[in-house]
Amino acid sequence: MPGVSMLTAGLKSEPMIPRPILLPLLLSIVIHAMSASAQDKGSVDAKPLPPLANPSDPKIGAKELFARKLLPAAMPTKVLGSYVKGCIAGAEQMPITGNTWQVMRLSRNRYWGHPDTIALLKRLSVKAHRDAGWPGILIGDIAQPRGGPALTGHASHQIGLDADIWLTPMPDHLLSREEREEMSAVMMVREDRLDIDPKVFTPGHVLVLRDAAQEPGVQRIFVNPAIKKALCREAKGDRSWLAKIRPWYGHDYHFHIRMACPPGASECKGQPDQGGGEGCGAKDLAYWFKDKILHPEPPKEPPKPRTGPTLAQLPAACKQVLNAPDAKQQHRDRDGVLIPSQLPLK
Repeated sequence: MPGVSMLTAGLKSEPMIPRPILLPLLLSIVIHAMSASAQDKGSVDAKPLPPLANPSDPKIGAKELFARKLLPAAMPTKVLGSYVKGCIAGAEQMPITGNTWQVMRLSRNRYWGHPDTIALLKRLSVKAHRDAGWPGILIGDIAQPRGGPALTGHASHQIGLDADIWLTPMPDHLLSREEREEMSAVMMVREDRLDIDPKVFTPGHVLVLRDAAQEPGVQRIFVNPAIKKALCREAKGDRSWLAKIRPWYGHDYHFHIRMACPPGASECKGQPDQGGGEGCGAKDLAYWFKDKILHPEPPKEPPKPRTGPTLAQLPAACKQVLNAPDAKQQHRDRDGVLIPSQLPLK
C-alpha cells in the first residue's frame, strides 16, 4: 500500500505493468508501532527493547533476534541469502554526517551496509551536489548492523545492499539530532496519485535518479509509479538508465536503491537483470494507475501481526553471524556507551 516499503520483489519480479551530533544510544532502539517509512518519526529518547524470555525458542521471529544486535559481527564481510531473507557479516557503518550527506532517523540504527553500498552512497551524494545543485542527500534506512529481518517497515533491507534516499534535498545546514528524528520528507506525488507535484519535483530530481541508475553496481531503483511516469516524460539523451527505474508501491517520499550481489559473493541470492527496455510504454505503466491500485479497498479485518521468518528459515550461516562477537569499537560517548569510531563526539 502507499507509504509502505514491503518489497517482495526480492523473491519475484515486480510488475512491469560543524556542530557535532550526539549518537543515539547504542543500547537503545525505538519500538515503532507503524512501518518505518520516511514519515515515521524517531526518538531522541529511545527505549531499550526488553530482553527475550527465551531467545533460543525456535519459533521466535528472527526479527526479534537481529533487532537486538546493536553492532556488526566481528567477521569478514559476507552477504548471505536474499534481499528479503538473509543477513550480512562484517557490515560497515555509514558515517552519519559528510560534506554532502546526512543520515536520518538515527534511533533506528539502520545505517549499516555492505562496503560497496556505503561507497555508492558517498559517490551519489557528491554527484547530487555537482549535477543537481543539491547541498547533498538525506539517507534513510540501509540495514541493521547484522542485517536480517527488521521489527518494522521493510521486508527487504536484509543484506546491506538496499538503501533508501529521501527525495527531499539535504538542507544547507547541519541538522540537529531532533531534526533528524522528527523532520518529515516532502511528498513528491500529486494528491490524485496520477503524476508528480511540479511544485516540489524538479529537474534536479531527474538528475539525481539518473546518476543513481547509471551506477554499474545498481540493479534496481524503486520509485512511485507517478515518478516513473515523470522520468519517462522528462529524460533526455541516453535513456537506457530508465530500465533500472521500477514502479512500486509507496516510494513517494524516497527512492530505494538495490545493488546487485557483489562479485564473488556466492552465497548472495540476487535478482535477474532488467529486461523489457525503458519500461515507459503505456502498457508498462497501465497496471499502476488502475483505480483498484491507486485506491485499494481497506481490508475487511485488520491484518494479523506477522512473526516473519525464524532463524532456521534464514541461511544457515546467519546463525553464526547472529552469535558472533561484536565488532571492536574505539570510542565511548560521555555516558560511557560504545560508539562507532566514525561518529563525532559531543
